[in-house]
Amino acid sequence: MYLKCLAVSNFKNIEQVDIECSPVMNCFVGNNGEGKTNLLDGIYYLSMCKSKFVSSDCMNIRNNEEYFMLKAKYFADSSENDENCASCGVKRNGKKSFKYNSKEYKKLSEHIGVIPLVFITPSDTMLITDKSEERRKFINAVISQTDKQYLDALLRYNNVLQNRNKLLKNKQSDIDFSLLDTMSEQMSIYGKIVFEKRKTMINMFLPMFQNVYDAVSDNRETVKLSYRSDLDRSDLKQLLDENLERDLLLQHTSTGVHRDDLSLEINGRSLKNFGSQGQQKTFIIAMKMAQFRMIRQNAGLSPILLLDDIFDKLDTARVERLITFVTGNGFGQIFLTDSNKNRLDSLLRKTATDYKLFGVNAGNVELLQSS
Repeated sequence: MYLKCLAVSNFKNIEQVDIECSPVMNCFVGNNGEGKTNLLDGIYYLSMCKSKFVSSDCMNIRNNEEYFMLKAKYFADSSENDENCASCGVKRNGKKSFKYNSKEYKKLSEHIGVIPLVFITPSDTMLITDKSEERRKFINAVISQTDKQYLDALLRYNNVLQNRNKLLKNKQSDIDFSLLDTMSEQMSIYGKIVFEKRKTMINMFLPMFQNVYDAVSDNRETVKLSYRSDLDRSDLKQLLDENLERDLLLQHTSTGVHRDDLSLEINGRSLKNFGSQGQQKTFIIAMKMAQFRMIRQNAGLSPILLLDDIFDKLDTARVERLITFVTGNGFGQIFLTDSNKNRLDSLLRKTATDYKLFGVNAGNVELLQSS
């Protein structure tokens, strides 16, 4: 997938920006807080129908403005065949309008996967340091962009889970146990789909992940990633029945695919506790690059790759190996941010054959140079 041009109005600190993009490498340079990440977030928004960082749509509207608007033109490849346009508008205290080729979606979930994308940010350290929810979000992001059945089953499972938890909060004398049992059966049906597709994804994902990690780290460490689920032990309906008394006491559902997790290790030990900052970031990059490869393999399109502050916590050698890896393996279009122009200049001279370098200052963007 190739983003040809991007128009941004009143999005975060950006008043008005219109840029033409390189089909290979696009770099944004500027001091922290000038709007580099906001540009990448706008691109992310047009793929995922939401911000990567801000949960409230209205919070993305520029101060003292009443709306924001994002528009972009895409092509299936750099030959500029099969033109498509995406746009999103949000009014303050109003609803969100999201259109693809001028047609507005009834359900935003229909758009997920239409413009495949992978985003690597410094905040991705939460995959390692935070609770299992962050790692489940990653698994969901890998599968949902190419598998509508998975996304539908996941949404239905979460809806039933939410209703089951509401029911469990009632006094036991007020609980309809027949309804509770029906909910457990529904969760078992949807949970099985989610579990099986997650297992399949992990089996495909692991060799891709290992290959990228070895390339970026220069084979310096041994890493391991494994999938853990309650459903490895038993059918979900049986687990829910066995844990019913516990769930009634806790007033929430204590077993199911909403508790799945990934185990992350380096040199046989916990990555969280024993991995250096550079090793942790390399691990995350390898996970995201494997995500990229899986989406490309399953969708038949190269996702757009967003690399925010990629130099953070990585030595120059690892960054150069990463950029050489992605530019030399058919990764398609890349958007990258950094605060050091000299560093970017050096990197581009070594790795990029087609690029544009943009300067970002107080939400304004200008083209500095191109190949």
